[in-house]
Amino acid sequence: MISVKNLSKTFGDFSAVEDLNFDVKPGDIVGFLGPNGAGKSTTMKMLTGFLQPSQGDITVFDMPISQHAKSIQERIGYLPEGAPAYGDMTTYQFLKFIAEVRGFRGNEKEQRIRDVIQKIELQEVVNRPIENLSKGFKRRVGLAQALIHDPDILILDEPTDGLDPNQKHQVRELITQLAKDKIVIISTHILEEVTAVCNRVMIIAKGKLLFDDTPLRLQQRSRYYQAVTIHLSYLADISGLAELDGVAEMEVEQKTGHVTLFPEPGQHILHEITAHVQRAKLPVDTLFIEQGRLDQVFRDLTTEVA
Repeated sequence: MISVKNLSKTFGDFSAVEDLNFDVKPGDIVGFLGPNGAGKSTTMKMLTGFLQPSQGDITVFDMPISQHAKSIQERIGYLPEGAPAYGDMTTYQFLKFIAEVRGFRGNEKEQRIRDVIQKIELQEVVNRPIENLSKGFKRRVGLAQALIHDPDILILDEPTDGLDPNQKHQVRELITQLAKDKIVIISTHILEEVTAVCNRVMIIAKGKLLFDDTPLRLQQRSRYYQAVTIHLSYLADISGLAELDGVAEMEVEQKTGHVTLFPEPGQHILHEITAHVQRAKLPVDTLFIEQGRLDQVFRDLTTEVA
């Protein structure tokens, strides 16, 4: 449904986005990751037709966005960075305005407003001016306006920014449900959002696409993937752990006291470690298999780019 070819955007001498190529299909929940200034928001604005590319093509529903921007925008729900809204309007007034802009009238308009207020749980702020709302509620109002016309594509720039843990969970559950018959692209810097919601990860830095695959593949790039970490309740001799079959390296974190054992390629070391712990009667109070540390992979990828 979305095809991006050789997409670039420059502002004077500054290259914000450089030669991006990717396709997105229905059912994809794409996590668009990158450090601040990586080009995420610029790419989002080009996908929605708000910015013209300096070079390259964007095709949505087999239509070039350069020629059919309005038709495509009618089928996109967009939550921009900062969730801009008219602060002097109440939540209801703003959603009514958006529904009318989207072409809804009469009973259908009121039904759309009621449905989205219930979905995003905005009942307690329906009649409050947006300028008086908390950052979290402003974000939720922004999400509501993006959903009010039941779009085929949702493009969300930091959708859970400012939300508390319960609200984040609710929005992530909603996004997962919506993605069954939609394309969802989420720009985020929250790594946990990727594993919680997305089935595809794209990492961008300095305008260049560095990674495009599943969250599992991203985790597998971590040196910690399938490593085993233990914690001892008091000091004991752990030297024997480093000598176990299949163990390539041992790392001790001085601050936390965690001991991490890294497997040799293709080796599974959990059984050897648990057997040694029992034989040596080590006072282990925590033991778990690492799933990969995304923050380490993210740093490695984004600091390598020239």
